[in-house]
Amino acid sequence: MLPFERVAIIGLGLIGSSIARAVRQYMPTVKLTAHDASAEVRARVEELDFVDDVTDTAGAAVVDADLVILCVPVGAMGAVAAAIAADLPAEAIVSDVGSSKAGVVEALAAALPGRTIIPAHPVAGTENSGPDAGFASLFQGRWCIVTPPEDAAAGPVARVRAFWEGLGANVETMDPRHHDLVLAVTSHLPHLIAYTIVGTASDMETVTRSEVIKFSAGGFRDFTRIAASDPTMWRDVFLANKDAVLEMLQRFTEDLTALQRAIRWGDGDALFDLFTRTRAVRRSIIAEGQDDERPDFGRAHE
Repeated sequence: MLPFERVAIIGLGLIGSSIARAVRQYMPTVKLTAHDASAEVRARVEELDFVDDVTDTAGAAVVDADLVILCVPVGAMGAVAAAIAADLPAEAIVSDVGSSKAGVVEALAAALPGRTIIPAHPVAGTENSGPDAGFASLFQGRWCIVTPPEDAAAGPVARVRAFWEGLGANVETMDPRHHDLVLAVTSHLPHLIAYTIVGTASDMETVTRSEVIKFSAGGFRDFTRIAASDPTMWRDVFLANKDAVLEMLQRFTEDLTALQRAIRWGDGDALFDLFTRTRAVRRSIIAEGQDDERPDFGRAHE
């Protein structure tokens, strides 16, 4: 039995369009309605034809939904939730896909008092955005973290878990604030570092832009992939999760200072020990099935 029969998706970028495509593929009898704030995106989604109905307003998309998924930047969650409040069925579950959760829980609860809110975070994506970027297999074998409020009933949580499992995801339930601390380490800080490194290379007066592009090694190329992620989304993530990000950034700064000291004083043992530990982390990620063990991250080379 399907956990939901009528799903509404608000926001049709990479994640929203991937959810729609995955529902079409793995839950073909589910009715899909959708809305995006951009008229251009709405027109393109109608051309791509991966939902049953594209509405002109967010409220119209949710009128008969039993699951509503907000796929918008975390800074916009409260406003979008307020926009659908009058049309939201009393029994509908409201979820989202934001990569910071404590602030989202608060924003949705404030905009939708008394409604059933079960936030979630599919830990999957690419550097691309827009409705053309989505694909049905995006969530296969990836983690989705469900972050219900403290007082959430077990039934709705189980239905949201079943929905993501139906799209091929591995599902974990986590406290929203703990989620934000974990993701500050595994996602938010790496993005901040990538933005910084790519920005530094772009600003260097002694290296021309063409040289940076022409002679970019594998490490720099991977940083540029991360740094190409959606700027609106990541601006909102850093502002929404600033406490956890700043805490992790302070710890990173201290570790970086220690590494700088080891290089300055020629402490090869300290460098070797660190690099050995980090290599083991990489091997553990591959063993968990969260990346590809083939050379160069499984990229095809013609």
